[in-house]
Amino acid sequence: MIKNTLTKVCTSALMIIALVGCKAPSDVAYFQDMYEAQTAAVQAQQEIKVRPDDRLTIIVKSREYLVAEELNLTTQAARVGSGSTGGRSGGSNNMSFYTVDSAGNIEMPVLGTIHVAGMNRSEIAAHVKSKLIENKIVLDPTVSVEYIDMTYSVLGEVKSPGMFNFDRDNLTILQAISKAGDLTITGERTRVSVLRQEGGQQHHYYVDLTDARSLYQSPVYYLQQDDIVYVEPNAKRMRESRPNGNTFNTASFWIGIVSMVASLTSIAVNLAKK
Repeated sequence: MIKNTLTKVCTSALMIIALVGCKAPSDVAYFQDMYEAQTAAVQAQQEIKVRPDDRLTIIVKSREYLVAEELNLTTQAARVGSGSTGGRSGGSNNMSFYTVDSAGNIEMPVLGTIHVAGMNRSEIAAHVKSKLIENKIVLDPTVSVEYIDMTYSVLGEVKSPGMFNFDRDNLTILQAISKAGDLTITGERTRVSVLRQEGGQQHHYYVDLTDARSLYQSPVYYLQQDDIVYVEPNAKRMRESRPNGNTFNTASFWIGIVSMVASLTSIAVNLAKK
């Protein structure tokens, strides 16, 4: 009777250990709700819109070279994302930038105050071009606009956390994570945070990388300047950060279990001999 009971206890303990030790990790793969040939609606592309304190270059080119030259600033500055310094009209490699003021304006030579907040690059270029033609300053202008030092950050459980420059107008959160080397195996894929400043307030969003449909429709699927992507550690990682917290993955735990099972088996054998 005692022998049978102890045998059942030992067997149950070993089964529990096997189940716990062999449990496959869940929520590791992305897009778990998608299958072959399925489609999912994607959030409409959201281009970066200029805000106060953003910096940009505006380059005007025209057959009226001297007038265009007067419109282009000419002090040394790097154009982040272009891989080189800005090109001044007429062949110079020096080009300064405009800083958008708190009212959303910039001050351009000849044109004066230009409101640019809330516009994307192509809209700013079109607006400046129309102002030049409307005021008969340049009749055949070509206007190009570049952003300066426009960044986002990826922090937490990724391989290469840090601050990164935008290299395109429509940057998705997946592309941003890719730039950071992808999530580590201990990154929480179902709860990735995005912090965004909107209307003078800090907004907090969550995205689930395992759920493609909700991810593609998230308002933060396309990132904006100064967004912060934070990948939380999963439960396993948090246990590992505490002393003896990740019990199932420590050698001492398994040694203790083996010792307990051996002791119970020894007791059962000794009782059986009596």
